[in-house]
Amino acid sequence: MKRFVSFIVTSFLLTCLWSPSAFAAEEKKNTDIVSNVKSAILIERDTGTVLYEKNSNEELPPASMTKIMTMLLIMEALDQGKLKWDEKIRTSEYAASMGGSQIFLEPGEEMTTKEMLRGIAIGSGNDASVAMAERIAGSEEAFVDMMNDKAQKLGLKHTVFKNTTGLPVSGHYSSASDMAVMSKELLKYEDITKFTGMYEAYLRENTDKKFWLVNTNKLVRFYPGVDGLKTGFTAEAKYCLTATAQKNGMRVIAVVFGSPTSKERNAQVTKMLNYAFAQYQTHPMFKRNQTIGQVKISKGNEKSLEAVTSEPLSLLTKKGEKTEDVKQKMFLKKNLNAPITKGEQVGTIKLIKAGKVILESPLVAGKDVKKAGWWTLYKRSFGMFTKAGK
Repeated sequence: MKRFVSFIVTSFLLTCLWSPSAFAAEEKKNTDIVSNVKSAILIERDTGTVLYEKNSNEELPPASMTKIMTMLLIMEALDQGKLKWDEKIRTSEYAASMGGSQIFLEPGEEMTTKEMLRGIAIGSGNDASVAMAERIAGSEEAFVDMMNDKAQKLGLKHTVFKNTTGLPVSGHYSSASDMAVMSKELLKYEDITKFTGMYEAYLRENTDKKFWLVNTNKLVRFYPGVDGLKTGFTAEAKYCLTATAQKNGMRVIAVVFGSPTSKERNAQVTKMLNYAFAQYQTHPMFKRNQTIGQVKISKGNEKSLEAVTSEPLSLLTKKGEKTEDVKQKMFLKKNLNAPITKGEQVGTIKLIKAGKVILESPLVAGKDVKKAGWWTLYKRSFGMFTKAGK
């Protein structure tokens, strides 16, 4: 185990801080918010606090909400520099053969990552999903392994993926709770809502095969603040939706599985969003990638790197409460050796109230640090000997 060094950074006052147990007690009074769905959950994005749930761990077919994980791995690859926005992605015969929702890619056709993501986020393109999976992992099967690995890393206990699309297959399932966690992770990448929040767009513009995309998530157009994330429908799954909305600085995520109609699905999600914005508020603290501290690195081409936030951090409060003291505490890893990869965890930040941790989030490396060459290490050691001799 790597040791940690702890620093108390600061303390501050914020309006109406509630503990998770207080929220849980409130949930029990509101178990009738949603009806006519198999399962549902409502969370606040920054803290992950559950504001409402109904059968949220029930394992059910997620249909095209599967693409939330597909989009998450695409955004990670972009963030890590393994994929470029303007890179041309070639469509294989297998990708072009996908049924269901599609953007009608032809074998050998090329689109940029940005265009493919638009086809996935707005048009729910199964063909685009498989084309991107093949680009990132080499095959859909290898990409599905990545999806399941990521699910394990996120601590998801009610999710198993068999494909990238959500097309019906035995043993492919998720839960409302797990889908909310995936969505929370995806929303770290703020660019994603530029795609999922778009109601309509075109592909193959300036060609005779111009293709119109219309978002199946009608709340993007009809509920102020909704900018994602993904609908789903199959005969088995019925109508599903993972929606996110932002209002007055607070972002929430609402998930429903198994609604009988799309109209009913939208109505139930609307109820949850209305409840969240009427009852709660957040107090933003840090943006994603904000520098919190410096970590020392041994045997690297640089001696230190910035520890940055891995996600936006806020405090969630019930409206109308009094102020409370909150302490902020940072733990940075010691004895880190190069190489270090951008995004690798190098510490933790915790928010503490009355001796209890109310929010905990990883701090990560803000950039890569490569292993130093022998000449660099020699000069450093020579400099140390020189200083010691003075």
